[in-house]
Amino acid sequence: MPPATSLFSCGTQRASALDADLPKCFADVASCCHNSLITSTRQIASIPRGSTDSHLGRIVRLLADHATVVVSGTKIAGELHTSRSEVWRLVQQLRVLGLEIAGHPATGYQLKKVPDLLLPEFLAPLLKETIFGGRMRHYFKIASTNASAMQAAAAGEPEGTLFIAEEQTAGRGRGGHTWHSPRSGGIYCSFLLRPQLAPADALLLPLAAGLATSAAVEQVTGLRPDLRWPNDLLLGGKKFCGILAEMNAEATRVRYAVVGIGMNVNQMRFPADLQSLATSLRLESGQEWSRLQVAAALLKSLHRECVALTRSARGCILRRFQERSSYTCGKLVHVEEDGAGGGGYEGITEGLDARGFLQVKTQSGLRTVISGGVRELPED
Repeated sequence: MPPATSLFSCGTQRASALDADLPKCFADVASCCHNSLITSTRQIASIPRGSTDSHLGRIVRLLADHATVVVSGTKIAGELHTSRSEVWRLVQQLRVLGLEIAGHPATGYQLKKVPDLLLPEFLAPLLKETIFGGRMRHYFKIASTNASAMQAAAAGEPEGTLFIAEEQTAGRGRGGHTWHSPRSGGIYCSFLLRPQLAPADALLLPLAAGLATSAAVEQVTGLRPDLRWPNDLLLGGKKFCGILAEMNAEATRVRYAVVGIGMNVNQMRFPADLQSLATSLRLESGQEWSRLQVAAALLKSLHRECVALTRSARGCILRRFQERSSYTCGKLVHVEEDGAGGGGYEGITEGLDARGFLQVKTQSGLRTVISGGVRELPED
């Protein structure tokens, strides 16, 4: 089987450069972390071995639906067709994962605070008319949603499967960098596509995902993100969202592609090395946002872009991307070429070519950014 190829793997805050690697091969895809998996009850039969009991999500939904009362262990056990001792074990597991649940087997259980979780029980009903409504895998903690999605895609998982996590321990980005993914602070998701595209048209994937993400953020928050080619989203000049697109392809067709999105929603602080580079919707707007609301808007917007994603849509996608991005035209930038040992060149961006690659006017002429990092330079 052909190796997994990174299209534009810059979904990282720690990375100091953008990536446009076509192709760049990964020798391995990280193994799927199933020990914290919850899936929609409709898909239990398709869960790989080693996944946790889907009862976790059902307990949270049951407690959330009765947030003002204490729910007896007997009632929960009856709903789940299991024992009270098993309910106690699952409640303890949820507590370890950070949920505030009061009570014990003798008195029953009650959520002390309704959690802002992206469980299938909460999210799937909002996505009924989308390609993501039927197959959803939720993780409380996982290494990387993209790695798990790529592994599932290789095993034959159908198009539209969504992988979404409350926390990533090894969120992946360009060049081995990581995406800072604290528990329930942002949206960390990947989805599987089997697009009718040639590998040469694969750049449409991160560009379309960027457009969809920008539209969803503006719809929910009123903030208007800037798109930094090919797959970063900025607010106030700082990055709050990155996109990681990977594919497995033959010479003439894409077998499957995985698009991952990491978005900072409610983070109030970042590690020291990210403070000058990263931001969140909460920091930029001054208010906390429902991750469920943002995620639903994001996935609906992605659905619209995916349905329209064909080679014939290329011109429209490129035009719209240029309209939403201050980086594609007239921006003084430094391009750091991959493998150039810290070298690179400077120039002014001159728009996208017919394939979607960024063009930069330099002193030696017009150059096309095929692979490397692009950063804005201050004007003299």
